[in-house]
Amino acid sequence: MSTAASATLPKPRLWMPDRVLFTPAALDEAWGQQILARVQALQLPIEELPRNRLTGLRGESDRETYDICRRTLAVVTAPHSHFKLSPIPPSADWQFHLAEGCPAHCQYCYLAGSLQGPPVIRTYANLPQILANLAGYEKPGTPTSFEVSCYTDPLGIEHLTGSLAECIRYFGTRQDGYLRWVTKFDAVEPLLELPHNGQTRCRMSVNAAPISTRMEGGTAPVAARLGAWRKLALPPQQGGGGYPVGLVIAPIMPIEDWEDHYTALFDQISAAIDFDCDLTFELISHRFTPGSKEVLQTWYPHSKLDLDEAGRVIKRNKFGGIKYVYDKDTMNTLRRFFERQIRQRFPQATILYWT
Repeated sequence: MSTAASATLPKPRLWMPDRVLFTPAALDEAWGQQILARVQALQLPIEELPRNRLTGLRGESDRETYDICRRTLAVVTAPHSHFKLSPIPPSADWQFHLAEGCPAHCQYCYLAGSLQGPPVIRTYANLPQILANLAGYEKPGTPTSFEVSCYTDPLGIEHLTGSLAECIRYFGTRQDGYLRWVTKFDAVEPLLELPHNGQTRCRMSVNAAPISTRMEGGTAPVAARLGAWRKLALPPQQGGGGYPVGLVIAPIMPIEDWEDHYTALFDQISAAIDFDCDLTFELISHRFTPGSKEVLQTWYPHSKLDLDEAGRVIKRNKFGGIKYVYDKDTMNTLRRFFERQIRQRFPQATILYWT
């Protein structure tokens, strides 16, 4: 993909909620007022709630509740619990949240069953306080990484909030703190000229065509994602952002003819990044829990996603929870294929982890 080709990519399709809810506490925040100005400029329907609680989100069925929530943006304040950060290895040292919920419709969604209450998309109006809290988790003289994509796709709502850009600006001023974010969207133009100072790694989540086209509703096509990813990685003198970048290939599934489909994906990746850059890979196989299976089958009752426990093995965490993963032989076969592809095509890249 040439620089000229990447400059002529189709204009990103942006998610526009049917309504935007503001709590009184959110409107008391300067950042909440900034979000209000953004959504007013987009002429979106706005509702100012009388109290600091979200109402009117439940339908007559779980599926109807899901539909209502995925068409709603709620601007609230982050609770006190969000200021006590949790470690999140191997992705990063710590996670923090500028939002919860995602506008995409991925049929394997890892958020299913992991968030409390209706799956409305919440963004936080007290972002300056959230960012100020991070300094206490840095270790002077030691690089400390912070993941901001655990509970949302930050680029999917960036045109409404501006919060991702603010995070990038903040980390651009840090000496030892590093930001990590990942997306399936492609509206990266507002991020290209930010003073990131190499402190932010921008990652794109991609998958083989049968999975991305059938199971990732509402997202940008993989070709558009890779074009946007290229722009982020290109040096500024070539019209890019000059960011460190990464690819998250997930969730990896041994579908029919999977080697052919993933080889084709690597061909696309090779065409997008045909220059030296700071590049990482994260490889994540598909897995599910009993709780996420129940939620996903409610959200996407006609999905072809394989959730058959008979074809998996049980993996337990330290708290006794279980998830269903591929068996050892399948995992080893997948791992050998992906690591071989990366080593042959991108010898300079770092594979951060396989799981």
